[in-house]
Amino acid sequence: MAKGKKMSVVAAGVLAMVLGLQSGMVVQANDTDYMEQFRGGVAAVLRPGVVHAAVPMSASDELLVETEEQKEESQTGRLVMANVKNSLNVRADASETAEKVGMLYKDCGGTILERRDGWTKLQSGNIIGWASDEYLLFGQEAQDLANSVGKMVATINTEALRVRTEPSTEAAVYGMFPKGEIVEVLEQKEDGWICVDFEGSDGYVSADYVVLDFMIDAGETMDEIRAREKEEEEARKEAERHVKYGEYSTDMDTVKLLAALIHCEACGESYEGQVAVGAVVMNRVRSSAYPNTILGVIYASGQFTPAMTGKLDQVYESGSIYESCYRAAEEALSGVSNVGDLTHFRRNNGREGLVIGNHVFY
Repeated sequence: MAKGKKMSVVAAGVLAMVLGLQSGMVVQANDTDYMEQFRGGVAAVLRPGVVHAAVPMSASDELLVETEEQKEESQTGRLVMANVKNSLNVRADASETAEKVGMLYKDCGGTILERRDGWTKLQSGNIIGWASDEYLLFGQEAQDLANSVGKMVATINTEALRVRTEPSTEAAVYGMFPKGEIVEVLEQKEDGWICVDFEGSDGYVSADYVVLDFMIDAGETMDEIRAREKEEEEARKEAERHVKYGEYSTDMDTVKLLAALIHCEACGESYEGQVAVGAVVMNRVRSSAYPNTILGVIYASGQFTPAMTGKLDQVYESGSIYESCYRAAEEALSGVSNVGDLTHFRRNNGREGLVIGNHVFY
């Protein structure tokens, strides 16, 4: 938050706002009295899944199953917050043995749908399931936590909105926010201006041209968790195969030779595939199991087919080498490897390894 400011939106009392779903839980202020509600932070969390709409809360709401002991709690809202250090299992039924349907994390919130026998059925993001009351906060405690960990954001709802240096139409302009831009709110001014962060400085926009939302983190379903973990694993593997070794200094004839080999082996492949062939050659140069020069590696007995058949020499002599193959050779010589320390490749025939285009590297 710019210049260490705390959001004033969580400083005052809590009034009714509406829960929606927009990158987590979103509570939007009612247009008629948003100024007061804005200062209140999170208040009564109502019908789940509704965005940008005001729905009056009543004890007879069909989505909330109440007991006599819970009537007082219903007056302060249907917000529930996770009270854990790390994560909380959400299950298909009110039982420790029920199937796990998702997880809430520290500072995540949701909407109460039903309560029974020490368990709460809630909705958080795309999760609908049961969590043990032992690890949840309700009522004022939930609202206090939400106010401390949530944040107010403003969505620009005009084609272009000027960001000014001071809260005045006479002030200088830092720049413009396009329609749909979402920015964190730092402070609400009494005169209809909102302080927001603009490239590290406090900027001011008119409240007339934004929609205010109070956002709280939501949990993840098991499908979302699996998809995220798969993406993270793929990203980890991608990072591992991109290595920057030290630069290899050589003459232009050797650069041309490496480019000619890349042309012979991968002229029909993507640029990534061409760099990968060059990286294999350089990985062999760096390995004690192979000759320590590019020439020695390329012409080693039984290694590269174009070198054995004479095609490499023909391409080298003709000079008909794709420009992309030269660039790939230079990138490999600069120390770039997009195949980690792998030293072999062949046409992809189902062999286990890193597949790039029509080649598998191993």
